[in-house]
Amino acid sequence: MEKQLKSGHLVFVLYPFQGHITPMLQLATILHSKGFSATIVHPELNSPDPSNHPEFSFISIPDKLTESEVSDGDIASLVLSLNKNCAAPFQQCMKKILHQKCSHDHTAGILYDTLMYCAQTVADDLKLPGISVRTSAAATLLLYPVFPHLDGKDSISENEMPELRSLQLQHMRALLLQNPTDAMTEVRAAMTNGTKSSSAIIVNTIHFLEQAALSKVKEYFPAPIFTIGPFHKLAPTICSSILMEDANCISWLNKQAPKSVIYVSFGSLASIDEQELIEMAWGLANSKQPFLCVIRPGFVRGSEWIESLPNGFQESLGERGCIVKWAPQKEVLAHCAVGGFWSHCGWNSTIESICEGVPMLCKPFFGDQVLNSNYICHVWRVGLELQNKLERGNIERAIKKLMVDMEGEQIRKKAMYLKEKADLCLREGGSSCCSLNELTKQISSFDYKT
Repeated sequence: MEKQLKSGHLVFVLYPFQGHITPMLQLATILHSKGFSATIVHPELNSPDPSNHPEFSFISIPDKLTESEVSDGDIASLVLSLNKNCAAPFQQCMKKILHQKCSHDHTAGILYDTLMYCAQTVADDLKLPGISVRTSAAATLLLYPVFPHLDGKDSISENEMPELRSLQLQHMRALLLQNPTDAMTEVRAAMTNGTKSSSAIIVNTIHFLEQAALSKVKEYFPAPIFTIGPFHKLAPTICSSILMEDANCISWLNKQAPKSVIYVSFGSLASIDEQELIEMAWGLANSKQPFLCVIRPGFVRGSEWIESLPNGFQESLGERGCIVKWAPQKEVLAHCAVGGFWSHCGWNSTIESICEGVPMLCKPFFGDQVLNSNYICHVWRVGLELQNKLERGNIERAIKKLMVDMEGEQIRKKAMYLKEKADLCLREGGSSCCSLNELTKQISSFDYKT
């Protein structure tokens, strides 16, 4: 993208986990190419490396998180603590930024990850535009107004739209009702209020993928919504990975036949036990398909890495299997040798796979991954759901169906069809390109008013 004249200064507020850091830095890169300067404000946890982004200013604020808060898996409590701990430091940070900025480069707005809703309160206090950035599917925004109090009362009739019915929002509601906590209720109420107060909402999605959900979202949130995804296609390649990527796997992929490899990765937070790893390994081996499998340190509970694999397992595979600790995923999915993606269905992984026409085998673990899996399998029909526990026979059959069997041919064709539609949206005059231009104008109008 051709860089334009400076249009003002933007402050980006990160939620400190990989799946959120990457799209926010991509968005900052996109808007920087449109002429905006950028400051990245981030909690101390999982701080990004400023040397990878010399065009941005970086400011770290104290988050006061304890090790147990980060590791105990209570996401709602973690989000709540982050926002309570970061609110005052962020306000002080913003006052300093506003004092230092020259008049010709004044702050045009605060763009914050929706989970860092304290930024909207600060924006309101300082009379600045606050822009909520949703790094997951637009449909997740429906979980706020649909279930604001977990009181059993639905405010959306899913019968109106088959797509919403296929997302099984009622089932997700039942899961939320099982063990409601004070932290969960407080966080969802705060996120809803923050998003409703925002001056604009940016979603890392493509309009045609979520047309029904977006039309419903607009009924609940008054701010204009900009679907400028996928961020990773609009932004130049950036380095934002917390873990070290093993590029050697690309050399291995270069030796494989087209569309033959099943790529396996479950993101940066999910975990399994040792027996599940063994079932995974034999399912992959017995499928007879070449595979590239990411097993990050800590993924297998109770193990450092892959020491629980059967003795001689890797040797028995020869060149048919490649196991790495972390992979350059966007490059992997774009490789001609990759014909399928066994995924946890995180939103970044989902939209990256869609853009490369790679069908998916879905094994969601938690959170919005279940909703994304429903999109993949039941709305877009570009994947298969791996149901029940991990078992080698089920894994073997699912991989063969996804990759080579006639039964999965329609899934593979549909995946390529969605890739072609996504490519059109990114071109001049396409929905994502137009939405980006509209966003740039909107922010500039905020800038003028302030």
